[in-house]
This record gives sequence, structure tokens and C-alpha cells, in this order.
Amino acid sequence: MIKTAIVGFGNLGRGALKAVFSSGDMECAGIFTRRAPEKIEAPEGVKVYHISELKNFKGKLDVLLLCGGSATDLPATTAEYLKDFNTVDSFDTHAKIPEYFARLDKVAKENGTLAAISIGWDPGLFSLTRMLFGAVLPDGKDYTFWGKGVSQGHSDAIRRIKGVKNGKQYTIPKEEALAAVRSGACPELTARQKHLRECFVVAEEGADKAEIEREIVTMPNYFDEYDTIVHFIDEETFIRDHSGLAHGGFVLRTGKTSDEAKHILELSIKLDSNPEFTGSVLAAYARAVARLAKEGRTGALTVFDIPVKYLSPLSDEQLRKTLL
Repeated sequence: MIKTAIVGFGNLGRGALKAVFSSGDMECAGIFTRRAPEKIEAPEGVKVYHISELKNFKGKLDVLLLCGGSATDLPATTAEYLKDFNTVDSFDTHAKIPEYFARLDKVAKENGTLAAISIGWDPGLFSLTRMLFGAVLPDGKDYTFWGKGVSQGHSDAIRRIKGVKNGKQYTIPKEEALAAVRSGACPELTARQKHLRECFVVAEEGADKAEIEREIVTMPNYFDEYDTIVHFIDEETFIRDHSGLAHGGFVLRTGKTSDEAKHILELSIKLDSNPEFTGSVLAAYARAVARLAKEGRTGALTVFDIPVKYLSPLSDEQLRKTLL
């Protein structure tokens, strides 16, 4: 059995734990949290520890599933965990992935550990799709649309702002842009032309709402390149209307193999629960990390570096027989 642990037990952590439970070859040795362990409602039989106790598990775990946020948690903590453990995370700040990779690659190689970074559906599965579509249709153009749905990373970034009690962000594709791509027109589209970002914020009593809005709409790598709408609502309305975590998106590539033959490739996903699905992707790649670590691999890896067969619990023979 692959011995895992969940670090962070918010929405993503709960989704990752469900995925581990659903995997016949994995078990969860514990949940690690910065909060008081006795305040965490965990499933029966799953132990909860304070994060300070993690060091006592060195040599007893195959991989950590890191379920913190990309805005502050993962950049601040992943390198420390890598000194003693193999890790898989869902770091999703696209613009900062190269520097994040380089820093973790150095730490992991120095300590003989392995890190799978930016694992999820985007970055992650959508990244693989873009690579595959581009490889088989080189004379073409990529388009990625997200939503309509809740972005966990962007919502987490909002909640980190001073004066914000709760917040949620919806990414919404602009229909006219999506229609133009599907027509095969190969339009040039900016981020602002492709998506709208709509935010619903519960402010703390006495908070400066104008300053909160300014911080949101000018936030680099998250909102500054998009049309962003900010709504301030009360907590009752937030709970009633914005408790869901659905998401989805599309990867498209339009191109041609000759002047007479044009093609449109498209992958779409529709998710009832973004964190549960992302947790499932983390669990699959945790399996791959455990296998690669046994083979002696060290350093940082992305979805481009990991053979897809390592994600599956099936043997090579079973894969050839049932899926090829």
C-alpha cells in the first residue's frame, strides 16, 4: 500500500482524502493541519495531527498530498516539506511556475526527494492536452477557456486580503470569444477578451470596501489582466447562494494539415466539485510519485515528465488489454 498524508484540510484536503479512500492501493496515515487537531472533523479512523508533528513521520510515508493555497501556503512551505518527504501539490499561479519549479528541483535533488508540482486540471490535465494537441497539429493555435465556475486559487487569494471575511471568485468565459474559436476563425484574443472574473465578497465589519476592491482588481497574475466585477454581500447571502464549488473549462486547438483540411480539437470538462476532482488528480499523481521515488528519481517534475501509465493502478498488461 502507498502510505500518504494530507497536509491542509480545507476543501481540497477533503477532496484529496476522498480520492485516497477510493484508491485500493493507497492509505492515509493522517491529516496534518495548522489548526487545533481536535477542531478538525475527520472521518472515523483517520488521525489528525498538528503540522509540528509531521517531522516524526520521516521515513514512514511515501508521499505528502499538499493541499494549501498557491498564493502564500505552497511557496512558503513546500521546500521545507521536501527536505524530508516526497510531495505532490497543485500550485496554480501559471506565471510563477518556472521559478517555483527551479527552487523545488534544487531542494529535492539536494535531499534525495521527489516533488510533482502544479498537479490538477489546469495546470495539469489541460497542460497535457495543450501539449498533445500542439504535437499532432503543429500548424495551429491554442485556446483555453475556464468556467463558468469557482476558481479555488483565485478565491483563496481574495480571502487573504485584509478585511475580507469570506470570498469566492467565478471565472466566466465570454461566449462571443468561445464562438469565434469554435468557428475555426483563429482569432487573436487577449485574456480580457476571453474571460470575465466575478467576485462575491463578505467584508469584515468596518473594513474599507473600496480598498478591498482596489486590491482585488489590481492583483498581479490573478485579476489585473481581466475585466473583474466585485460584489459585496452579507454572509447569509454568501452561504445561501455561493456554497457550491462547480467548475469546468475547455481546451481547443484550431489548425490545418493542408490548405484543404482544417481541424478543430476540443477537450471539455464539467465538474460538480472542483476540489474533489482536483483531489483525485493529486491522488493519481501521488501514486506516480511513489513509484518513481522507488526507482530512485529525485528533483521536481511536472505532468510533462511523468509517464501516464504511472497514474493508473492497473499493470502494463492490464492497460494494454483493457484500454489500448
